[in-house]
Amino acid sequence: MERQFIVRGMAVGAIGGLLAFLFARIFAEPQIQKAIDYESGREAAQSLLDKTAGMPVEHEHAEPFSRAFQGNVGIGVGIIAFGIAMGALYAVAYALACGRTGKVRPRTLALLVAGGGFLALYLIPFAKYPANPPAIGHEDTIRERSGLYLLMVGISIVVLVAGTWLGQRLQARFGTWNATLLAVLACAVVLGAVMLVLPSFGELSANVEAYGHHATETPLPLRDAQGRIVYPGFPADTLFAFRFFSVAAQAVLWGTIGLCFAPLAERLLSPRPDTSAAPATA
Repeated sequence: MERQFIVRGMAVGAIGGLLAFLFARIFAEPQIQKAIDYESGREAAQSLLDKTAGMPVEHEHAEPFSRAFQGNVGIGVGIIAFGIAMGALYAVAYALACGRTGKVRPRTLALLVAGGGFLALYLIPFAKYPANPPAIGHEDTIRERSGLYLLMVGISIVVLVAGTWLGQRLQARFGTWNATLLAVLACAVVLGAVMLVLPSFGELSANVEAYGHHATETPLPLRDAQGRIVYPGFPADTLFAFRFFSVAAQAVLWGTIGLCFAPLAERLLSPRPDTSAAPATA
């Protein structure tokens, strides 16, 4: 049974990844291109400032893959592969949840697990460390940023699993509705405290040393030696649009996984009527 779950989970994950890629290609990719154009313009302005000040100018290195290849084949393969991996992980979580959630129907459980995966693996970590387009983030902080994000993912998974367990323990005493509200409140308090304790990307030591104390790594306006702005900061509209479409693409992925897996799970778990022993009629 578990193997059948995983195979079907990978299949629906591939479908979800394909739909998420099409969505991201239409809506998120133009925002990525705007960010790349901003980065190129800022680097040109910085090179001009360095040249004027008599400093050595770094030469631009050629990319191993073209922008068209990255925006189509690269992102497509990446999102579909990610969808397959999330589909397999989703199927394992669904198999573990079966028989441990009371009388929840297979279709309803499929949607609940998909919603939990979307929250734990993306939306909650996104609330603390949101996705950023190119031109945002510094090379010296890549390892720290990756570690903090993965830590936030792990914490969100543990907290949601613990919240589910707490809700089940409180159900007999407070009823389903009140137990759910109490479990959600407990999860919100714990996650809020964790987000307050964990540092923001702008507070990492490399960023503070180079740019001072800021909440994010979003590039500020570029200034010359006299303090005049020679190139603007990163456009807020582009940043908002990229993050909005990133969340929407993940919602498409997890929504597709839940909606497509639901009928498959019900077909596997629902007993089929046995017609082999039916009496023959003249």
